Amino acid sequence: MKILIIDAESLMRDGLAALLGLRENIEVIGAVDGVAAVAQVSGSAVPDLVLLETLIPDYEGRRTIASLRERWPEARIMILTFRRDELSVRGALRAGVDGYLLKSDTRVELAHALHAMREGKRYITPSVSERGAARAPPVPLDALSDRERLVMTRIAQGRRTREIATELSLSMKTIEKYRGNLMRKLGLKTAAAVAAFAIANGYVEL
Repeated sequence: MKILIIDAESLMRDGLAALLGLRENIEVIGAVDGVAAVAQVSGSAVPDLVLLETLIPDYEGRRTIASLRERWPEARIMILTFRRDELSVRGALRAGVDGYLLKSDTRVELAHALHAMREGKRYITPSVSERGAARAPPVPLDALSDRERLVMTRIAQGRRTREIATELSLSMKTIEKYRGNLMRKLGLKTAAAVAAFAIANGYVEL
């Protein structure tokens, strides 16, 4: 798997490149300090995976993701950042990224993420969910109703309440009720945690 890292120049970026370079079947084809620097990447060097930090001066959310997709349509894009707030996670999902990993995560979590990227799956670190709920739901999955699953899936896809209501032909109040019910059943408190749970349990596919 060929990997391109887009992040500000730092010991952490260089260390990550070195760490990845030691892994079998992984080649780091470049480490550039911003989206604008992507133009410096050789035209023959096509990444399978782009690791993108959002804390860089020229990161513009959806526009940045779209420009990377246009340049490399087949490449997977995974955010690798310190940002763990709900707004950042949901914004990245709405922009269509394939994964979200925190720089504070462990090597084991990095391995899980790389495996998911290689398998063509989406991945969100359980670190954005409370008490590891993304992997250990407190209730059986069949405890959710069909409508609650539909709402959960759309939350994981980055949809807002108004958008979900329009898609399902329901009122916003009804969607908020389903959302509250499913979060209570799963023991989750944020939309980011719901997204992590849905992706980890296979409810959201590419």
